[in-house]
Amino acid sequence: MQAVILAAGEGKRVRPLTRSRPKVMIPVANHPIIEYVIEALEKNGIREIIVVVGYRKEQVIRFLNQLDVPIEVVIQKKQLGTAHALKCAESHITGDFLLLPGDNYIDAYSIGRIKEIKNAILVKEHPNPSNFGVVLLKDGFVTRIIEKPEHSPSFMVSTGIYSLTRDFFSYISENNVTDAVSLMLTSGEHLKAVIADDWQDAIYPWDILKMNKHLLKNLPEAREGSASRQTTIQGAVRIEKGTTIGPNTVISGPVIIGSDCEIGPNCCIMPNTSLGSRVKVEPFTFIGNSLIMDDTAIGSHSRIIDAVMGQGCRLSDHTTIVTSASLLDIEGTVIKPEFGAVLGDQVTSGPFTIFKNCIVGNNVSVEGGKRVISRILPDDSMVM
Repeated sequence: MQAVILAAGEGKRVRPLTRSRPKVMIPVANHPIIEYVIEALEKNGIREIIVVVGYRKEQVIRFLNQLDVPIEVVIQKKQLGTAHALKCAESHITGDFLLLPGDNYIDAYSIGRIKEIKNAILVKEHPNPSNFGVVLLKDGFVTRIIEKPEHSPSFMVSTGIYSLTRDFFSYISENNVTDAVSLMLTSGEHLKAVIADDWQDAIYPWDILKMNKHLLKNLPEAREGSASRQTTIQGAVRIEKGTTIGPNTVISGPVIIGSDCEIGPNCCIMPNTSLGSRVKVEPFTFIGNSLIMDDTAIGSHSRIIDAVMGQGCRLSDHTTIVTSASLLDIEGTVIKPEFGAVLGDQVTSGPFTIFKNCIVGNNVSVEGGKRVISRILPDDSMVM
């Protein structure tokens, strides 16, 4: 059986994290999201995998070339929707196939439940259905999919994962897969609904924290770096090669720390935290429930909670990230999320900076002096 993974989109609602990378390449628990999708397919014996790339395609192709499983790459030259992306792969599809988004986590068991069924969709209840395609069911079959309704009639949503036949291409007339599915249902075809066991999507950048926490639950332990004898390590903790942990540092898993990091001494790394490679954490710093990407440095006496940080950030000493809730306008939708901070790539801040429920764009510079950042800062801003 073949599988088609759609990995061509940007992920606008996850900005600023997708300015320099497509959403499928955001590292969650130190692995790109698309890697989890490919692993789930491999565990089901599916090795004929087609990946449709587009936005910042070079990054995705470079990553795919490093994998052991052979991947066929198709390029969507213009990002014109999911159905258009699938259409780009039509000539490579020879029979029944699975269709999957590359920016969602899905477990192998759920794929196993759907792969042998012709014309089926994985569905899952979600507390915020209006962010998704809402699925209406009758006797286990889909009667209608309503895309992102303002007032949802159901909590059951589409995961975007389908088992389809080649006949599906005859229903593609618009740019989105949901439109093609609606046309297929109108023509009298049936689409069976299968409940997904474990599915995770990140609609907004702070949702990355939930996905990170979820994926760290099954973290395989490893201690390849070096830790001082005075270091305390509890729970599931993975420390990659070249990383050093200073004395009197406490690490409580689940935690993953990438290669060539410098941690401590006298630091606390609390559960549900992912540190990328070459991350430097200076003494007397506390980090918890956070995802910190490669090459970021955090100064001493800092407190980092509920934060997502892009690559190459430089935060000076006495940085504080405060969790709270406030109204934010994301792509025209006003919501009230609760989190600490989302920082894009190459953010720098001076001593005693406080980040509070804010989204800070790429290449933003904040001077020190007890400044409180509590709003959305666009890319390349300077706070003086």
